[in-house]
Amino acid sequence: MVEEIEQNHPEDRRNRVSLTGERAQPTKLKDVVFKKETRVQTELAELNRVLGGGVVPGSLVLIGGDPGIGKSTLLLQVSHQLAATGGTVLYVSGEESAQQIKLRAERLGSSDTDFYLYAETDMGEISRTIENLKPDYVIIDSIQTMTQPDITSVAGSVSQVRETTAELLKLAKTNGIAIFIVGHVTKEGNIAGPRMLEHMVDTVLYFEGEKHHSFRILRAVKNRFGSTNEIGIFEMRESGLVEVANPSQVFLEERLEGATGSAIVVAMEGSRPILVEVQALVTPTVFGNAKRTTTGLDFNRVSLIMAVLEKRAGLLLQNQDAYLKAAGGVKLNEPAIDLAVAVAIASSYKENGTEATECFIGEIGLTGEIRRVSSIEQRVKEASKLGFKKIYLPKNNMGEWTPPKGIELIPVATLGETLRKVFR
Repeated sequence: MVEEIEQNHPEDRRNRVSLTGERAQPTKLKDVVFKKETRVQTELAELNRVLGGGVVPGSLVLIGGDPGIGKSTLLLQVSHQLAATGGTVLYVSGEESAQQIKLRAERLGSSDTDFYLYAETDMGEISRTIENLKPDYVIIDSIQTMTQPDITSVAGSVSQVRETTAELLKLAKTNGIAIFIVGHVTKEGNIAGPRMLEHMVDTVLYFEGEKHHSFRILRAVKNRFGSTNEIGIFEMRESGLVEVANPSQVFLEERLEGATGSAIVVAMEGSRPILVEVQALVTPTVFGNAKRTTTGLDFNRVSLIMAVLEKRAGLLLQNQDAYLKAAGGVKLNEPAIDLAVAVAIASSYKENGTEATECFIGEIGLTGEIRRVSSIEQRVKEASKLGFKKIYLPKNNMGEWTPPKGIELIPVATLGETLRKVFR
């Protein structure tokens, strides 16, 4: 329960009034003047793709991620690039002083950029500064440190986060200012604060990755201006975040030749096909109950596939421990990965490796059938581009499209048929 004190104001601060004094008025749809959506490109093509083609003026973008993952570094680089395009950028920090941000900017090589730094947490002062400065872009780092002066609860509380976000939403929509908000995440991985925070903003991005690995994944889970589930991949270096142009090659570069328990899948992340190695280690259990562990894969999906393998393909897995992971720290959660997971498990169980130039695409049903998947043409083209010669795919996906030259397509209808062809 959070106490909220009703405030009496002669003029409600929630009214949408622009910095030029214009108020929102009811307008007939046919009378609304529509200007073609303009987008501002940053130098990071990966970020542009995740945002749907660039930064949209008047948009409110929420970026969440674990502490130390690189959210502030990313936005500092973006501020530098947006300022270089001629826009006015205001970077508001509630967690660091201007001197600390200057030190980081020097490390990133962007300390001579003409954007404004403002170390403040009072939303009233920030609103007045925006009114005077009239910036094109505003970065708020972070929303949990901002406070509305007329609300008595502490910073980071439900009411404070909700009201400060509502104020930023009003500023963005009435003045065409693109605002980026940094949000802390809870230990469950969700953005801290009320769930309605994600409903209020236009775009929600999650910055993911392991602290002990250099790769970072920027994932869109909501986007009013583009595709959801789009991802951008970056590498954290001493000089900042550098985009990874060919992530498929990065995920496959450390694959061992002839290793058992390994299978390659072409997964779709938004509109982008990515080749990822699925690894499995199946070993006899020494305890009564077999252990199942997954990393980057859905645990329930893996359990279902192992049950189908046992029932439909005759693999005795009930007394086997199974450890599965998606290599490279990426998370796979689409039906088309089923066949690669099944082949990786069978490969480890049979001690029989797959060929280095073959990959597997397909969804597995409970009766052991291989079901069709979406975007098959894009997946095959991506595999061909990286030198793969043989692709196992659902029989029902063999339609009126022409595969690239030099690649062999092997249509399969059932899981048993696939395993017979792979491990013949």
